[in-house]
Amino acid sequence: MTAFGWCMQIEHAEELQRYGYDYIECSIAPLLSQDEEAFKKALPLYINSPLPVKAWNVLFPGDIKVVGPEANETIITNYLARAVDTMSQAGSSIFVFGSGRSRSIPEGWEHARAEEQLLRLLRIIAEQVKGTNLTLAIEPLNTKESNVITSVAEGVHYAKQINDPAIRVLADFYHMDEESEPLETIVAHKDWLSHIHIADTGRQSPGTGQYPYERFVAQLKAAGYNGMVSAECTVKDRAQELPASLSFMKEQWSK
Repeated sequence: MTAFGWCMQIEHAEELQRYGYDYIECSIAPLLSQDEEAFKKALPLYINSPLPVKAWNVLFPGDIKVVGPEANETIITNYLARAVDTMSQAGSSIFVFGSGRSRSIPEGWEHARAEEQLLRLLRIIAEQVKGTNLTLAIEPLNTKESNVITSVAEGVHYAKQINDPAIRVLADFYHMDEESEPLETIVAHKDWLSHIHIADTGRQSPGTGQYPYERFVAQLKAAGYNGMVSAECTVKDRAQELPASLSFMKEQWSK
């Protein structure tokens, strides 16, 4: 059964629970970027959250490069070990690899070398999550945010080369709309999808714009997708938008 969540800071977990959401999706990089004392103080908020932290995004901070001449495998591997341990302690199941600033290919760097680095990264992640309940969802980003992995098909191209059940792909309604990516790509790549992000026109709350939700949901149903769906967008009025968007989502998915 489809579960609905929202990408928000952990401080809003209780509020989301009150409105009836199933989980919260938080950002891992800001948590891991704190000093050790602040991290130890913050971690229990995630482990004991009133709403489970089932998913995470912002895998890497912008200053950890995973592509290009600055990519340092020791730094990356150590960082990922901390991330996997933290997410496992929180009882999470999905973590998202968007991180446009970290993965974008620097000018003058060969695409083939960048692809090798990304595949190496995905293999390291697959190895590190063995024995956990975590699955990585590669997030295609629009071309304003990254110059590599900008479509679901490209994300699947990378996942297929790893061919590990822990490496899957995310479909983000906003990024797909920005790139005019056909919604049919969801069904075409159904076996590789593990997570969904949604928004509406102008990257606002679901139900406030003109995105073709009926067509999007129809594709997800045709693909047999019944996992988690996270809203990732700007919220101007939480008290109004959070309950209204949940009602909208439930209505769309119940048709």
